[in-house]
Amino acid sequence: MGDADFIDLSILLERTRTQAGTENIRVTQHAQQEMVEENIILDEILEAIATGQIIENYPEHRRGPCCLLNGLTQQGRPIHIVCTTAQPALIIITVYEPKPPKWITPTQRRQ
Repeated sequence: MGDADFIDLSILLERTRTQAGTENIRVTQHAQQEMVEENIILDEILEAIATGQIIENYPEHRRGPCCLLNGLTQQGRPIHIVCTTAQPALIIITVYEPKPPKWITPTQRRQ
């Protein structure tokens, strides 16, 4: 990853945190279903965004630019959030707790 990529990600992360901090967000139906299944509440999503880092960026996604954030709740629970990066409001597409078999660690996918 080059310097330009790092700067772009830091700008995206700051924008995402600003949107979340002002609660300028929308949660999709899919994300709401995942929240119920994973027992994740909105406050935990906001905590994870506040502490999180972008671990995957999808600027050319077919449904629009988005990214995968990894963050921790105040209780230390890792949460992944897939959200938009180019909309006036932050759209939470999905959320889940990263765990095996798909994830080795919260930042490392199984091959």
